[in-house]
Amino acid sequence: MSRHYKYDIVIIGAGAAGLTLALELADQHRVAILTKADIREGSTLYAQGGVAAVLSDKDTIDSHIDDTIDAGVELGDPDAIRFTVEHSKESIDWLIDQGVPFTRYGESEEYHLTKEGGHSHRRIIHSADATGLAISKTLIKNASKHPNIDFYPDRVAIDVITTDKLGIDGSNRAVGVYALNLNDDVIEVFHGRFISLACGGSSKVYLYTSNPDTASGDGIAMAWRAGCRVANMEFNQFHPTCLYDSKAKTFLISEAVRGEGGKLLLPDGSQFMEKFDKRKELAPRDIVARAIDHEMKRLGIHHVLLDISHKDPEFIKEHFPTIYKRCLEYGHDMTKGPIPVVPAAHYTCGGVVVNRHSATDIDNLYAIGETAYTGLHGANRLASNSLLECIVFARSAARHISENKQQTGNITIPDWDESKVTNSDEDVVITHNWQELRRFMWDYVGIVRTDKRLLRAKHRVDLLLSEIQEFYTNYKISNDLLELRNLAVVADLIIRSAMSRKESRGLHFTLDYPEKLAFSSPTILTPKKTDEEKASSF
Repeated sequence: MSRHYKYDIVIIGAGAAGLTLALELADQHRVAILTKADIREGSTLYAQGGVAAVLSDKDTIDSHIDDTIDAGVELGDPDAIRFTVEHSKESIDWLIDQGVPFTRYGESEEYHLTKEGGHSHRRIIHSADATGLAISKTLIKNASKHPNIDFYPDRVAIDVITTDKLGIDGSNRAVGVYALNLNDDVIEVFHGRFISLACGGSSKVYLYTSNPDTASGDGIAMAWRAGCRVANMEFNQFHPTCLYDSKAKTFLISEAVRGEGGKLLLPDGSQFMEKFDKRKELAPRDIVARAIDHEMKRLGIHHVLLDISHKDPEFIKEHFPTIYKRCLEYGHDMTKGPIPVVPAAHYTCGGVVVNRHSATDIDNLYAIGETAYTGLHGANRLASNSLLECIVFARSAARHISENKQQTGNITIPDWDESKVTNSDEDVVITHNWQELRRFMWDYVGIVRTDKRLLRAKHRVDLLLSEIQEFYTNYKISNDLLELRNLAVVADLIIRSAMSRKESRGLHFTLDYPEKLAFSSPTILTPKKTDEEKASSF
C-alpha cells in the first residue's frame, strides 16, 4: 500500500529555485518539498561565484543584456533575457531581505561586486567564494521555520502524475507525483494542485562533472515522459577550471579566480589563452574550456595550470577562503604557485520549455532553475546568471500560481502497482550500464563532437534505453535504477539535439560543421508516444 500526502504545492528539489518558490507561496498555501538526499545537498550549495545583477550606477540593464546575448552566441531569447535582467535588482533585494550575508567593502554598507568571464562590468554580488552555500543556508533556515512548509528528504521522484496518464478526459494537467522513500522502499503518492520541478541539471550524464551526485536530469526526464517539450539540450557547459586531483574528484575553482587576475598556463609556465580570444582568461566559458581541451590534446597532458600567486596572499585568502582551504587540503597552496585544473561538465543550458511564469506545456506543472529552458542562456550561460534565473523565475511562478483560481477538483490517484515485479538479482547490469553511459557521453558527446561520434553514441543509447526499460518493467525500482533511467533519457535528448544542429555555436562544437550559421534557432524536441507507452501509464 502506498502512503498518500495532500498539499497545495509539491516541489521537487530544495535548491535556490525550489526554496524561493516555497517561501513565496507558503503564507497562503501548504507546501511539500521533496529531496532525494539531505535537504542541503544540491547544485546551489556548491555555487561559488555569485549572482549577476545590475546594482552599480556604472552598469546598465542594456549592458547586462548585451553581455548575456553575446555569451549565448545570439541564440538566447531577447524577451526572456530582458525580463530576467530587469528583475535582477529586486531579486537581490529579496535575497538581502531573506538575510543572505553578501560581502561588503570592508566595514562599509556598500556591497562588493566582482567581475567574471563575459561580463563588461563588475556586477557579481557574492558571499566571499561560497555564495551558493550562503543562499542555501539562509533559505533553508527560513523555510524550515515556516509552519506551512514540510520537507521530505530521501525521496526519489519517479514520475509526474497527470490526468492524461490516469485516463481522465479534458485538458492534461499535473495532479501529483509518485516518489520512492529511500528509508523503507515504499512508493508514496504526493497529491498537489500544482507541481514544480526544481531538480537541477543533468551533468551527471558525463563521466567528469563538477556537480553533486543528485544532478541526474530527473526533472527533465520526468517532464519529457509526461509530454513536455525540451529545448537546447545540446548545449552542455563544461566549467573550464576544476581542480585536477584524484582525491578531490572534480572540485570547482570559481571563475572569479580568473576574474581577479588568475592566469592559465601550460606546464612550461607559458600563457596560451591569447591565441584563442582577445579577452584571454575572461572569455566566456565555452571558449576557455575548448582552449584548454585543445592544448591538453595537442600536448598530451592531463591538465593545465591556474596561477593567481602573483596576487597578495592576504587578498587571495580574503576573496577565496573556501577554495584556498580546500586546495590546501589536497596539497596545493594557491598563494605560492599554480594549481592543476581541467574542464568538467558543469551546467545544462537547455531543459524543459517554459514561459515567463515557468509554466510548462502541461497545466499546473512548472519547471524552474536548471531544469527549465527559459531562453535566458542561449548557446552558453553567462557566468552567475544561473542563480539570478532561479530567483527571478521562481518568484514569477509564485505570482502565477497565486493568481490561478482554477478549481482542480478531487482526483483519485491509485497506489503504485508492484504486483507484477520481482526483486532483481542482477544489479551488476545497472552498474555496468551506468558506467558505459557516462563514458560514451564523455568520449563522443563532449567538448568537441563529430557526426560519427554522435552516431556511435546514438546506437549505444538506443540499446541502453531498451535494456533499461525491460529492467524497469520487470523488477522493483531502486534509486540507482531510477537515476539510470533518467540519465539515459537525458543522454538521448542531448544526442538527438546535437545531431540536429549543423553548425558550431557556443557550447556545441563539431569538427564537421566548424562555422556558425548566419541564422539559427533553438533546438526544440517534442515527445511522441509509442503504442507501448500509451498502453503503460508509468
